[in-house]
Amino acid sequence: MLLQHKVAIVTGAARGIGRATAIMFAAEGASVAVADISLKEANDTASEVRKKGREGMAVFCNATDGKQVSDLVQKVVANFGKIDILVNNAGGLPSTAPVEDMSEEEWDSVVDLNLKSTFLCCKYVVPHMKARRSGAIINISSLGATSPPSSNVHYHSGKAGVLGMTVDLAVGLCPFNIRVNAIIPGPIRTAFFGSRLSDDVFFAELGKTVPLGRVGAPEDIAGAALFLASELSSFITGEFINVTGGLPLAPPRARSVPAK
Repeated sequence: MLLQHKVAIVTGAARGIGRATAIMFAAEGASVAVADISLKEANDTASEVRKKGREGMAVFCNATDGKQVSDLVQKVVANFGKIDILVNNAGGLPSTAPVEDMSEEEWDSVVDLNLKSTFLCCKYVVPHMKARRSGAIINISSLGATSPPSSNVHYHSGKAGVLGMTVDLAVGLCPFNIRVNAIIPGPIRTAFFGSRLSDDVFFAELGKTVPLGRVGAPEDIAGAALFLASELSSFITGEFINVTGGLPLAPPRARSVPAK
C-alpha cells in the first residue's frame, strides 16, 4: 500500500491515463478526486475507485477555468480534509493546423488546455500543500515536447511549457517538502488517437516504430505516476521520466547490426 491514507486529485480522469492512474492509486490505498468535463465517465471512474475499498468522488471541472478549479480544490479539502497528490493529466489535441493557418483562438484554446490547466491546478492546490509542508505534484507532458513526430506547434509548445513549469515549481517548492516531477509519455493507446482507438492493425504498425516493439497502455503511465507519488521517490524532484518504450531511440529494425 504505497499511498495508504493519501488523498489525490487526478484531472482528466474520466478515461485513459487519468482513469488508469486514479484506479491504480486507489489500489495502493489513496482516496481519489476524479476531475473531468465528462461527469458521467468521471462517476464511472470514481465507482472503480470505490470498488478498491477507497473513497472516490467525481467532480465536474474544466481545468482551464480558474473558478472551477478553485471550486474543485475546495470540495476536495472539504470532503477529504487535505490534498497529498496532484496529477495534472488534463490535456489533449482537439485541432491541428500548420502554423501559418492556425488562428489565435486555436492556439489559445490548445495551449490553455495543456499548460494553463496545469498552472491553475497548481495555483489552487499548492497553498494547501504548503500549509502541511508536504505534497507530490506529477505533471503529464508529451514526447512531442522534446521530439515532435510531426508539427502541432500549439500542443507541443504547451507540453514543453509543462516541463518548464515543472522545473520552476520544483525549485520554488523544495523548502516546503513539495516534490514536482513530470512524465513524458510516448505513444499510448488512448482516445488521443480518436477513431483509431479500436484499430488493432494501426497500433500494431505504430508499435513497430517503438524500440520495445509495442505502444504503451494507460497503466504504463499510471505506474510511473504511482512511483512519483509515493515515498519510493522521496528524494526526486524536478525530474522528467520518459515512459516511451525507448523512443526516441531508433527502433530495432533501424539499428545497425554490429560486426561480428
